[in-house]
Amino acid sequence: MNALQGRRRAVFLSDLHLGASHCHAAELADFLGAIDCERLYLVGDIVDLWWMASRRMRWTAAEQRVFERLHAMRRAGTEIVYIPGNHDRPLRHVCGLTLPAMRVRRRAIHVTADGRRLLVVHGDDYDGITQFGNLQEKFGDWLYERILTGNRLLNRVRRRLGLRYWSLAEFLKQRSGAAERYIARFVDAGLADARCRGLDGIVCGHIHRAALHERDGLVYANDGDWVESLTAFVEEPDGTLRLLSHRGEVLAALPPRQDMPMPVAGDWPRAA
Repeated sequence: MNALQGRRRAVFLSDLHLGASHCHAAELADFLGAIDCERLYLVGDIVDLWWMASRRMRWTAAEQRVFERLHAMRRAGTEIVYIPGNHDRPLRHVCGLTLPAMRVRRRAIHVTADGRRLLVVHGDDYDGITQFGNLQEKFGDWLYERILTGNRLLNRVRRRLGLRYWSLAEFLKQRSGAAERYIARFVDAGLADARCRGLDGIVCGHIHRAALHERDGLVYANDGDWVESLTAFVEEPDGTLRLLSHRGEVLAALPPRQDMPMPVAGDWPRAA
């Protein structure tokens, strides 16, 4: 049985960066074709409008196949909620609207089957807390772009050799003290925001580091990205939370809570 088969209550994807040279659109299209869900959250940086405006636009048959998959999911009854990020920021001008194919929100609250209330937000709101705008960070952005180029070339060779995808970018980030400190500040900021709102956790993207864990009773879920980690965050029908690879492997999981009230009908999602 395909590990992606079975109907999920919700699926969360972010940082697809469609139209940018580092997007793994073919793998994303295959993932969307295999997964089934009641609700799909697109949590920012879906189409990379920033890349298209500042660099040469790249749009392939794989990107087109992603949109065809999304349209097929919508026709099959999947509700799509779009939360724009910093790379598709212009779409924030239509936040609050219900378009024919989706609802566009600045942020939302997702209520799980076991009653947990999770803030859903892209995550660039926390840049003022986590970043300092110095030359070190500008150099880091330049270096990251080069690492992603190396990541793409390396995996092109690995595919020809019959090897599975492996993230060079993630490998190097895990060995960078500066990157790890930045990620720790981001996690702290996101959990603090959820706590201040009286919520049970946060689902976000933005930093290209997939993760799922609990801290001090709060859920931190980062659904990752489709330029290096190729991951998604899902909720199962019973409220189990899982972080999945693009092939369906379970990378992390949290069981449903037994001590929380069940949500009432129509209780999710809501604007935050």
